[in-house]
Amino acid sequence: MAAELTELDDLRARTQAWIDDDPDPATRDDLRQLLDRLPASTAELADRFAGPLTFGTAGLRGPLRAGPNGMNLAVVTQAAAGLVSWLAARDTPGPLVIGYDARHGSQAFAERTAQVATAAGRRALLLPRPLPTPVLAYAVRALGAVAGVMVTASHNPPQDNGYKVYLGTELGGARGGGAQIVPPADAEIEEAIRSVGPLAAVPLGPAGEVLGDDVTAEYVRAAAAVVAPDGPRDLTIAYTPLHGVGAAVLTSVFARAGFKLPGVVPEQAEPHPDFPTVPFPNPEEPGATDRLLALARTIDADLAIANDPDADRCAVAVPDPVRGWRMLHGDEVGVLLADQLIRRGRGGLYATTIVSSSLLGALCEARGVPYAETLTGFKWIVRAESGDAELTYGYEEALGYCVAPGHVRDKDGITAALTVAELAATLKAQGRTLADRLDELAAEFGVHLTDQLSVRVDDLSEIGTTMTYIRTRTPATLLDEPVTSVEDLAPEADVLILRTENARVVIRPSGTEPKLKAYLEVVEPVVDGDLPAARERAAASVRALRTETAAALGIW
Repeated sequence: MAAELTELDDLRARTQAWIDDDPDPATRDDLRQLLDRLPASTAELADRFAGPLTFGTAGLRGPLRAGPNGMNLAVVTQAAAGLVSWLAARDTPGPLVIGYDARHGSQAFAERTAQVATAAGRRALLLPRPLPTPVLAYAVRALGAVAGVMVTASHNPPQDNGYKVYLGTELGGARGGGAQIVPPADAEIEEAIRSVGPLAAVPLGPAGEVLGDDVTAEYVRAAAAVVAPDGPRDLTIAYTPLHGVGAAVLTSVFARAGFKLPGVVPEQAEPHPDFPTVPFPNPEEPGATDRLLALARTIDADLAIANDPDADRCAVAVPDPVRGWRMLHGDEVGVLLADQLIRRGRGGLYATTIVSSSLLGALCEARGVPYAETLTGFKWIVRAESGDAELTYGYEEALGYCVAPGHVRDKDGITAALTVAELAATLKAQGRTLADRLDELAAEFGVHLTDQLSVRVDDLSEIGTTMTYIRTRTPATLLDEPVTSVEDLAPEADVLILRTENARVVIRPSGTEPKLKAYLEVVEPVVDGDLPAARERAAASVRALRTETAAALGIW
């Protein structure tokens, strides 16, 4: 009993200390109410104070709530102070450019970041309104900024928000300028954040300079130029921004590039922080694109496109004469875009991650194009290396594509959408479709079918336990084929890769969610030109591989 009282007293004291230093009256009141409800609120308060949100290579991301283990004004003030201190220690001039989406708290978090920067003597430039993440990434280099901050939780649930940091060329280097941070910068910024004293002692200056529309207009001009100026443009497109901030910029880009304006899902056209028409604002999630596909059928569209809420990802759907409209997998869109750029004569390095399909590597080898694989995440893709070749294209299977690294050195769902439209219009002019092009690639390289097994956990320690389990009990066979190689990327990365002659399994913890993920791929040759039979065999093999992988992980 005495120990329990001591723990309760300690929790009460830590909560009161946080309240005394919290600059936001709303979150102070929230914590006071939890204090008043003790001991009934012990579990809730303990979760709020389980530890601070960790500043990693994806910055901060977490639920909007009071306390150190949430996104709130106090945490953002501390993060901004740490970042500004880290920049000052590097004695690098240049402004800090700050963007934000339309989620709850985003503008306030952006303005607080600007106040912390200006108080420290650094110029702070705020984008003029909620805008896509690619616009912020573009602005970092376009404005000669020392760094950039984007306040967004991307495609997370509405109760979340986040804080991403980009470095300018001075600190990021040639490949990392305008890209998200990588180690050791993340750990150094985290250390600087933990060194911030009482928030009451953090000076606040003016709320920065609100930029005009020039930067957005420049982004639109450059984005429209990623497609050939004289190609076919006859295409009917259905589009949704999923209640995010992509619609105005995407439609401006399409118009400037000469395409007819897409039909936009009316209920999802304007930003809304609660995402009222979707259970989860991620185009990969079941039900998220139902209204988009309904619109596509209504307007007899040739193509359907969805951006995630901050428009850095792009989902694509195509009409299928047998199955109706179907969403393409990220790997399918990824290789379509690569093939399109190669056909247009775009030389340079093509890159993807270790969890994406191996088809891009096969395509590059056949076309004599440099190829590289990286760890998961665009922070690594844009830094890919292969001899002296400059990156010209990169993608990851989670709907992220970089079709113009010189424009945005990060995933960009708007230029990706435009390039998909260019390909679809070109094929339509030839009487063909995206599905036809996928068939051609499958006939040449075999059916590369990918899938994912994802396990959400309540206790993060379960992920470590499962990774240890599979490392010590690695299966000797998969799909009745011997496992020919086992590649363990630890300690650099917590990743295990199993390969057979015709299959691959990549196992890793998620970097942004409490999940363990297994990425599955089978390669099925097309025999005697019978593509449907090859696809059936591949589908059966993936189903079997999913079952075997789950058993190997000890979860079924």
